Amino acid sequence: MAHHHTTPSLNELVTGVANRLKTAGTGFYLMVFIAAAVVLASAGTGLMAMIKGHEAYYNVYREVPWGVLIATYVFFVVSSTGLCLISSIGHVFGVQDFMPIAKRSVFLSIATILSGFFVIAFEIKLPWRMAIWNVISPNLTSNIWWMGTLYGIYLAFMFAEYIFLLMNKHRPAVICGFSGSVAGIAAHSNLGAVFGLLMGRPYWQGPYMPIYFIASAMMTGCAVILMFHILGYKINKQEMAPDMQRALEVTTKIGILLICVILFFTTWKLIAGAAGQPNGAFPVVQSEVVGHHAFVFWFFEILLGMAGPLVLFILSKGRNLKLMLIASLSMVIGIFVMRFNLVYLGQSLPVYYDLGVNEFKEMLRYSPSVYEWIITAGGFGLTALLFLIGEKVFDGHKVEDH
Repeated sequence: MAHHHTTPSLNELVTGVANRLKTAGTGFYLMVFIAAAVVLASAGTGLMAMIKGHEAYYNVYREVPWGVLIATYVFFVVSSTGLCLISSIGHVFGVQDFMPIAKRSVFLSIATILSGFFVIAFEIKLPWRMAIWNVISPNLTSNIWWMGTLYGIYLAFMFAEYIFLLMNKHRPAVICGFSGSVAGIAAHSNLGAVFGLLMGRPYWQGPYMPIYFIASAMMTGCAVILMFHILGYKINKQEMAPDMQRALEVTTKIGILLICVILFFTTWKLIAGAAGQPNGAFPVVQSEVVGHHAFVFWFFEILLGMAGPLVLFILSKGRNLKLMLIASLSMVIGIFVMRFNLVYLGQSLPVYYDLGVNEFKEMLRYSPSVYEWIITAGGFGLTALLFLIGEKVFDGHKVEDH
């Protein structure tokens, strides 16, 4: 079915949005209210922490300075990059099967990176300083400087791409999409380098981190695309068109491949860590596989994050939407914990461990405070809020035929 390209007037657009918001049920408004309440509670908590000082509210301390907020930020930017890369297979690289998911995925990549910025803002304490000094005194040897800069560029391209998609301007949308993909890969592999280039942290250190980050971003992207597209159709109470079903089917297949890739990465990471006895990352790998962190690793990261969804995806054949929704939800939970494991476990080995310093003979423990969890929830609340509003304002992100 071809649409004739008449650009609707502003008046028609506003009327359309108003009608969709009028017909949205009580359930929809209840979800919007809950999401907004979570975001407000989170912002309030974050502001209290800014004013009174992090030590009053957060459980991070000198030896474990990066907590759940850093992990949440990593989770959201990973999701955003993954959404950008998987959706670009369609309208940037011209693979027809992926076309239907382009619009919603680009919208979600903006929503998730904004959620990441929201969470990290309360982690940096005074975020506006970062914005100012980033420009006035760039430090080109700092990975974290590059991270801020590249993600800023990436976000600008994604905004532009989405606007061009809305205006049905295909050429500029493709150019922005391609530039966004390049910026996303640069930003994201650089985020891997923030961890991978730390010589003092043997669990993170190594050239494989940037590659792992890109592969796991695409895996996360598949999960998020499936989850939000299926939920989008449920919220809008629409029938799914055959080309959209086909798009979700191929996304599931790519998801299967990428889960296998990340399982492969994880296996070799553990083997490499265990091989470096007696010093190096061995104690961390031990605590992860058989020690005090083993349940979290095996249950959340391996079972919920990868092995379970892998089985469900294969059983669903990319057609059983219920199984795909369960699998993708399970993956999102597992992948969130995977990010937390990555951030926490890398710091759990004290820097002085090998030197036999008496105060640092044990692995370091950290569990987030209730305030940290509230701010974390705010990131998810913001994504949910933007997703819900986006569904109504942009009419389920319908894709025009070209």
